[in-house]
Amino acid sequence: MKDIKLNILVLTLSDRASKGEYEDKSGPRIRELIKDFFEDLGWNNNIKSDIIPDNAEMFKKKLEEARNEFDIIFTTGGTGIGPRDITPEVVKPLLDKEIPGIMEMIRIKYGAEKPNALLSRGVAGVMGKSLIYTLPGSLRAVNEYMTEILKTLEHLIYMQRGIDAH
Repeated sequence: MKDIKLNILVLTLSDRASKGEYEDKSGPRIRELIKDFFEDLGWNNNIKSDIIPDNAEMFKKKLEEARNEFDIIFTTGGTGIGPRDITPEVVKPLLDKEIPGIMEMIRIKYGAEKPNALLSRGVAGVMGKSLIYTLPGSLRAVNEYMTEILKTLEHLIYMQRGIDAH
């Protein structure tokens, strides 16, 4: 299946990073992990990144524009319980199908060691023709989430495209 080509969006939600007050580390880390993963598979990919403030209207507009342009969307930031954490509230109503298992497993696996991991409200699902994953904004959490997400991503892409790879 070497002829698969993917358009991927990595979207960071951060008031401070969008103003240049804080260096976004989680978005570039997702890019790096995705690039390496698809290079190992021999799949072509085009990764676009953006940083926006924690603004629900702007975020929803970005997702609505991206839902049929990108095969996979990764967001980072906004999955906590702070007053500006709006990621799940914006994403959930846009999902055509939720994939709860991956995020539940991540919370349980890492929450057993670090109870604060249980506080993340990240979601995963299908939105239009896009797979979407919402990750926390911390670098450590991105590494943990991506370790688990990448275990299922190849199979999900086959399923999404109707390819029987069993």
